[in-house]
Amino acid sequence: MPVQKVTEKWSSSVNVVTIGKGDKSVQVGGETTLPFLHDEGKMPNRPVVALEVYDMIPDGWPKPLLDVLQEVANDPVAWAKKGQDEWGADLICLRLLKPDSQKVAPEECAELAKAIKKAVDIPMIVWPLADDETNNKLYPACSQALAGERCLFGSAKQENYKTLAATCIADGHSVIGESPLDINICKQVNILLSDMDLPADRIVIYPTNGALGYGFEYAYSIMERTRLAALGGDRMMAMPMLAVVGWEVQRAKEVKATLEEFPQWGSHAERVTAWEAATAVGYLQAGADILTMCHPEAIKQVKNYIDEFMNAGGL
Repeated sequence: MPVQKVTEKWSSSVNVVTIGKGDKSVQVGGETTLPFLHDEGKMPNRPVVALEVYDMIPDGWPKPLLDVLQEVANDPVAWAKKGQDEWGADLICLRLLKPDSQKVAPEECAELAKAIKKAVDIPMIVWPLADDETNNKLYPACSQALAGERCLFGSAKQENYKTLAATCIADGHSVIGESPLDINICKQVNILLSDMDLPADRIVIYPTNGALGYGFEYAYSIMERTRLAALGGDRMMAMPMLAVVGWEVQRAKEVKATLEEFPQWGSHAERVTAWEAATAVGYLQAGADILTMCHPEAIKQVKNYIDEFMNAGGL
């Protein structure tokens, strides 16, 4: 007796967010189904990968990753250019560490952001990693330097969103709404941004996430619930989602541990790549539309995975 294929149809869709401008702009979102279930709905826009580029190398990064990046690690502009030209990045995600550790002025950060945008054609994400007070000085400077480029800026939080929202509205950028793995706060952040008159199609959800082995299952469940709410018709949850992979993975103990410390774990270089790729693939299945990643080989593997599943013709 033949087994009938059971499919589910949804009443709503995910918003489409456009990052960048012109021929190199990227659109994310628009799904009417859960990830890669092509028989149940549409995924008009493929998930994209943003290369994480830092203004300084984070402390404690594993040697196999540093070896790959050694030619460009001290030159963020060259790093971004290589990501575009050789490593297949769809976007550049500039992450700013110096304002917190070295008290670098906002104007210097803005000049760096502008130099990177001049060097690459692909869209940019700008995301400082300082405290709220410092970030609120960085947002206007970087936003104005990139005015009209339709970048994505991170991140707006429940307790700190007004400065970022206002400057992005003025300069034509989109905003990452961050919440601490709490679906109710996630929705509240989106409401707060909308109340500032930031259009819903200029908001991307970042629910926060960890690496594989660091709360991965909980983050997955939050992202899945968010996507189910969007497809079920909750317009304040209908934004595309972003997962931070590189930053989280490359500081995990299991990724930093050397072969000498744990010989039973096998090749350190392969582990660094595999951990990042496996984490990224998991978040794709949870509904991530944007992945930020570090390792060029992991990016290659994940983009091959996206190609395969976008061309699956129904799973």
